[in-house]
Amino acid sequence: MTTQCTPDIPASNADSGKGVQIPEHVRSLVPYKSGKNISELAREKGLKQIVKLASNENPLGCSPLALEAIKRSVNEAYRYVDPGAYELTKALSEYHNRPRNEIICGAGTDSLLSYIICTFSEERDEILTAESTFIGMFVNAQKYNRKIVTTPMADHGFDLQSLSAAVTDNTKIIYLANPNNPTGTMIQKSEMDKFVASVPQHILIILDEAYFNYAREYAEYPDGMAYKQDNVIVTRTFSKDYGLAGLRVGYAVGPERLIHELYKMKLPFEPSHTAQSAAVAALDDKNFLTKTLELNHQSMAQLAKGFDELGLQYIKSYTNFFLLMLNDENRAAEFALECMNRGLILRHTKLFGAPHGVRINSGTIEEGEFALKVIKEVWSQLRNA
Repeated sequence: MTTQCTPDIPASNADSGKGVQIPEHVRSLVPYKSGKNISELAREKGLKQIVKLASNENPLGCSPLALEAIKRSVNEAYRYVDPGAYELTKALSEYHNRPRNEIICGAGTDSLLSYIICTFSEERDEILTAESTFIGMFVNAQKYNRKIVTTPMADHGFDLQSLSAAVTDNTKIIYLANPNNPTGTMIQKSEMDKFVASVPQHILIILDEAYFNYAREYAEYPDGMAYKQDNVIVTRTFSKDYGLAGLRVGYAVGPERLIHELYKMKLPFEPSHTAQSAAVAALDDKNFLTKTLELNHQSMAQLAKGFDELGLQYIKSYTNFFLLMLNDENRAAEFALECMNRGLILRHTKLFGAPHGVRINSGTIEEGEFALKVIKEVWSQLRNA
């Protein structure tokens, strides 16, 4: 699986055989293409109203406390950042009741996955996961020339029995996103307990919990922090619920021995000083998190009601987004394109291993009203075509 090439980054011709040789696994990569941004679409289409619900961002922005911390941090922009992120790891230690030496921070989950792969696997090793999960894992594996082995989804979620059966002598890492992106599905606690206990201790399990706060209200959701085995690392991010996507700050929690090794591989000066300061403040802003989760409840209910009325198929979600399921890949791509032409930016999930899907995240109630209006127009057009 590869990403698409961004329009402002020139594509390269195949290796000519002259000069510096590019490894095949690097040449087959292309730069990441994010969802269409609002200013770009406005320039192209001249639209007066544009709503972006493509990237699972927080519609409330970031917390007031984080904003104040960001302003204060500017005065320290000339200084190098603390490589150990003392204040942030201290705050996370108190928040999760885990020792500081079991926590490492990085520039988002993507960077942490990169460090985990290159620290705990070699080129001959295999990484095991599901076929429709977070694209960052696939891209990072390819960057380091690691083989990814995937198993089919079961009801749009991880099939843990299939994963167990797929373990071989070459399996070094198992990646689980819970809840999963882009499907929004969840592995239940009883299933996770049994699976984690069954995995051989020499195989590292990554529990990616980017959407933890959206799912934790469900009694059957397993908190990854409860798994204190020597082969489990949990990753989380401040990008979604805390609204700090643009600052790139995430963290991993695991056994001290493994975290110690990750520090050897991590770039020393990340996250930035501003990102660390904002994350500490955001973690303390319980009122903002409460408002975020309340709005998410309202918006998700609003969207689900609208989809039901239109007869649009979607997957039950434990996150801040839905995956709409269209008849086929072409219909999904056309649906996303027609919505974008009307000012609604969604995400066709072909690159996530779900070519029939279009992802839409929660927003404000006003954004939801606009989104459903556009979706009704597009869905009616496609059905009548």
